Amino acid sequence: MLAASHLSDRVALVTGASRGIGKAIALDLAAQGATVAIVSRNLAALSQTQSEIEGLTSKPCQTYACDVGEPETLESTIRSIQKAYGKLDIIVNNAGTFSAAALVSQDLESWRNILEVNLTAAMRASKAALPLMIERKWGRIVNISSISGKSGEPYGAAYSASKFGMIGMTQSLALEVARDGITVNAVCPGWVDTDMARDQLNDEEWCRLNNMERQHSLENARLSVPQERFIEPGEVANLVAYLCSESARGITGQAINICGGLSLH
Repeated sequence: MLAASHLSDRVALVTGASRGIGKAIALDLAAQGATVAIVSRNLAALSQTQSEIEGLTSKPCQTYACDVGEPETLESTIRSIQKAYGKLDIIVNNAGTFSAAALVSQDLESWRNILEVNLTAAMRASKAALPLMIERKWGRIVNISSISGKSGEPYGAAYSASKFGMIGMTQSLALEVARDGITVNAVCPGWVDTDMARDQLNDEEWCRLNNMERQHSLENARLSVPQERFIEPGEVANLVAYLCSESARGITGQAINICGGLSLH
């Protein structure tokens, strides 16, 4: 069992922390004692996450308005966090985006944006944080991938490509820094009860491409899961918090499913 203060001397950054999985992860890491910095484009929603975090802990939570798809802004944010705290021990690359499209009609701008936000931003954040982690001989990088990063889905080629790429990057980087006290892992959720998932399931284009009626899409998704339920964001957060702990120091280069058995289909 993990002690409530097992991350008390750690500084963590969570991207996409204004809602859903990212918010749950930020709250869980704070509850485990970490000092948490949070990033999102939506500063108003991020402020709500900040208030909830500061209700859990006496440690201040810093917020950063940042579009992870903008390289200079992201790298500047990483530097600001390192300067403010003197270190950055944990990065959770959670920010992501999705857009349904048949590949034959996929526009290049949308393709590039999905890969930039979902994959390249995770690379940039990790690259910016690594020198200090290597110097301190301790670090945790957790990339929020997807079961769509292990098995492609129709009309989501860009999303699947970005999540497959994230798992490949996770494995390669884990080998590069294995002797530096740094672990790198990916977490691969299935359907999670978040606004992003509901937006996807209610998206007119996604439903049209999948020949599905919008009023039935949510229930169909639920029934596609062997456990017949959506994963809760807190379940993903619990796994991430464990991977960030000292107890998980032997786990690296892994892509761990948390999907209620959905990946078995």
